[in-house]
Amino acid sequence: MAELTPMMKQYLEIKKDNPDSILFFRLGDFYEMFADDAKLASKELDLTLTSRDKDPKKAPEEKVPMCGIPYHASEAYIARLIAKGYKVAICEQMEDPATAKGLVKRDIIRVVTPGTVIDAACLDDKSSNFLCGIYMDSRSAGVAFCDITTGKAHLTAFSGKDRVEHVINELGRFSPAEAILNDGAYAESALVDALREKFSCRVEKVGERRFLLNEAEKNIRAQFGEEAQKRLPAGNPAAAMALGGLLNYLYETQKTDLSHINDLDYYEQGRFMELDLTARRNLELTETLRGKEKKGSLLWVLDKTKTPMGARCLRSWLERPLLSVTAICKRNSAVSALVDNTIVREELIAAMTGLGDMERLIGRIVYGTAGGRDMASLRAAIEKLPAVREQLSALNDRRLSELTAELDTLDDIGGRIAATICDEPPFSVREGGFIRDGFNEEVDRLRHILKGGKGIIAEMEAKEKEATGIRTLKIGYNKVFGYYIEVSNSFKDQVPETYIRKQTLVNGERYITQELKDLEHQILTASERVVALEYELFTALREEVSAAAPRIQKTAAAVAEADALASFAAVAVRNGYCRPDVDESGVIEIKEGRHPVVERVLKDSLFVPNDTFMGEKEGRVAIITGPNMAGKSTYMRQVALIVLMAQMGSFVPAKYAHIGVVDRIFTRIGASDDLSAGQSTFMVEMTEVSDILHHATKNSLLILDEIGRGTSTFDGMSIARAVLEYCADKKLLGAKTLFATHYHELTELENTLPGTVNYSIAVKARGEDIIFLRKIVPGGADRSYGIEVAKLAGLPDKVVQRAKAVLAELEAENGVQYVAARKEEDQVSLDAIGEGEVLDALRRCQPDTLTPIEAMSLLYELKQKLK
Repeated sequence: MAELTPMMKQYLEIKKDNPDSILFFRLGDFYEMFADDAKLASKELDLTLTSRDKDPKKAPEEKVPMCGIPYHASEAYIARLIAKGYKVAICEQMEDPATAKGLVKRDIIRVVTPGTVIDAACLDDKSSNFLCGIYMDSRSAGVAFCDITTGKAHLTAFSGKDRVEHVINELGRFSPAEAILNDGAYAESALVDALREKFSCRVEKVGERRFLLNEAEKNIRAQFGEEAQKRLPAGNPAAAMALGGLLNYLYETQKTDLSHINDLDYYEQGRFMELDLTARRNLELTETLRGKEKKGSLLWVLDKTKTPMGARCLRSWLERPLLSVTAICKRNSAVSALVDNTIVREELIAAMTGLGDMERLIGRIVYGTAGGRDMASLRAAIEKLPAVREQLSALNDRRLSELTAELDTLDDIGGRIAATICDEPPFSVREGGFIRDGFNEEVDRLRHILKGGKGIIAEMEAKEKEATGIRTLKIGYNKVFGYYIEVSNSFKDQVPETYIRKQTLVNGERYITQELKDLEHQILTASERVVALEYELFTALREEVSAAAPRIQKTAAAVAEADALASFAAVAVRNGYCRPDVDESGVIEIKEGRHPVVERVLKDSLFVPNDTFMGEKEGRVAIITGPNMAGKSTYMRQVALIVLMAQMGSFVPAKYAHIGVVDRIFTRIGASDDLSAGQSTFMVEMTEVSDILHHATKNSLLILDEIGRGTSTFDGMSIARAVLEYCADKKLLGAKTLFATHYHELTELENTLPGTVNYSIAVKARGEDIIFLRKIVPGGADRSYGIEVAKLAGLPDKVVQRAKAVLAELEAENGVQYVAARKEEDQVSLDAIGEGEVLDALRRCQPDTLTPIEAMSLLYELKQKLK
């Protein structure tokens, strides 16, 4: 240290306090990095690595590696580092180098991390960016999420032996970018592995000191108010400790005003449908299973929002389907009003199109990182609000009327910004040029000096020529003397006494005057003064707008919800969705249901709709048989997605839907190894089934596909039957279950297991060829058509023929006659499908309760099915 320069000593002292961050050290117009930070940054950012010590006599290992970036271009570089999971500490000059005595004071102004980044270059407009705080002990767990770009915070808590699983499921709702954990949470390897591997989340163990209860409660009261503190569960302090730890981390890293973080949403179990990671993945809610892309997901179908905050709102609804029938119906009613009023809906959508991200704009303004362009964007968004409010007010719906009341048009804020900031401000507020002409007299005067500097000098030169009579007099400028008056030797006798000789030339003399020096000072300092004054005016405007943050956030939330509801309505109209009847009956009845994603992807064929009935007693468990590729998985996913969409508050792809609210949806679909955990396909399958049977309730919906296929036939069939009996038995589970299988022997359970019914996928066989009709019909399938499917997949003919021969031998050995090609009259026909639907409808009807008109209507409907 003794041999280091004062500046390097300062650097090392600051770096010592931020060992886990890449330190951006401000030197003039650059952020410099040294030593290990420089090596890392040069590698990750493709920067040229140099050295601080220029002494050629020193050995290379004694020189300090360094690299740097221009400070005005730092956002893009920070974004790249944050995307790779690094933390960046911003060290700024805390005083003007021109006036500083000795070494310029420097300090950390904020630490940028994946969960606290606020720069637009680092963020996806349509997704929230959450920092997560997790506290866990031997009995309880608390988990808090905060998006500092919008100021929204969410909090919940769990207790009991399943608390880790519940926390992981909550992580699936929010997909945090960064998580801070106490020692107890960090000790749970399943939790840490899920954060890193499933969510690519930066994980940091911050110890117990950040999670102390007394300090946590103090921070919560200061940030959210006394009422928010009282809403937290007194019997489970883990919630307060998780949130307190998160706030403590924010205060230590951000070092700025966080007053915009004022919206705390505390929720308990039972408010939202809980979905585990397997269900989210299998149902492809926000991304596809294989490509990890939005296109092809349910979000891709439903998201037709026009604003970034609307897109985030809709996504949050998808991640957290509701359990309250009242809340669901409230959203349904709003969507219905928008569906029924085409003109108003389209005008509302047009009014919201291009409306800026008010949530994140006000976040940056309060945070202190906003520029003139952010202000201009906020003004442009505010200018669209009256049209949005006008269209909302034209709709007759309770929730939409509430949104109209919550939507403040913010005319005063918009007007203040419009009066202060020009229409097209430059990128940086440190370079001036963004205050509107006419707003401030001093700014206008200094700009006149800057723009008219040459003209002012020319005017002064003409005035001096006239006053002195020296026709060769001219005013010039150089960097040594500044502005000067030059007079040739032939006229030096006419120089006034007020001229002060400054330099003698061969052909003349150079002079200065007090008036010229005053003018020089004005011209040379005008640029600096106008920049400082404009920044001062901008700071005052920023503080004024920041004071209105709660109003702006409330309006942004109203616009976001209106946008999400309008998106639901637009999709419903475009795709022919119906409003579901949602209640707590426990019944799921769907008429002509369709898969919302598959029907949008199909290009060359129409989607074949199917009916579904799952009652509390009858049809509670459906055993579905049929060949591969026929559509069993699509049908089961379709039912799950329709239920989930209904509980989001959306309309659904069906002619009619009656949805009894389900508390959870579980899926066991597909097969894959988990080699990293040392688990085979069958082990993964059994683990998932185990989780389902341990956590499902009678109010859950289970989607089980091909249970038991990863082991021997008899083992697999035994497991499948045992699972099926467990799901169907009301004394054990009694959950609504869709169970697809190739074990045809299980279809016999329809006669012995109460609440169980057989369905199959209709297939048309013509000789050795088969056609999938994609229709679900009552009854079990006669066989799996595996060889026919293999032929469709392109297996060589010799392999197909040999497979048929082997199958015939096996069936003969087991007393089963193989029929290569069934007679035409034995095949499932379209007429048979109609007859099956009639029989199914007759089974469900209650003749004793039918009125004469209902009986006539039913008879007419059944007649139509047989045509």
